[in-house]
Amino acid sequence: MLGDSFSIKEHNPRAILVVNIASKCGFTPQLKELEALYQRYKKRGLLVIGFPSNDFNQEPLEGSEVIEFCDRNFGVSFPIMLKAPVKGSRAQAFYKAMKKEYNGLWMPLPLWNFQKYLIDDKGRVVDYYLTPVSPLSKRIQNAIEKLL
Repeated sequence: MLGDSFSIKEHNPRAILVVNIASKCGFTPQLKELEALYQRYKKRGLLVIGFPSNDFNQEPLEGSEVIEFCDRNFGVSFPIMLKAPVKGSRAQAFYKAMKKEYNGLWMPLPLWNFQKYLIDDKGRVVDYYLTPVSPLSKRIQNAIEKLL
């Protein structure tokens, strides 16, 4: 799934895990873990969304090339959006809005690829996880369980 044609409302999620992704990052194998997490919880209302970005100079692919890479190498079936910035003044509107919704607390825009944000069904960021935190960690799974 790519970019503009995607609507969160169609999925009616109870929890969303947003992740900025890149194909040439040392953490790219987390795509397999993200897919496993998505498969484990999607019937209960989890939606995982990948946001490709070249903010850290590790995403040379464009458009559908990103989706093909994720599918071919990691079997990704969760939605992948169009490549765009996720930090700074040029950050996607989604990331800017997400930052404002973090219960008034400071929340960093991505410090590196594969930073993860957990969002509830009201669109509020309830937690975020730095790059090294595995998508299959107990911390993330316990937080998802609480939302589902």
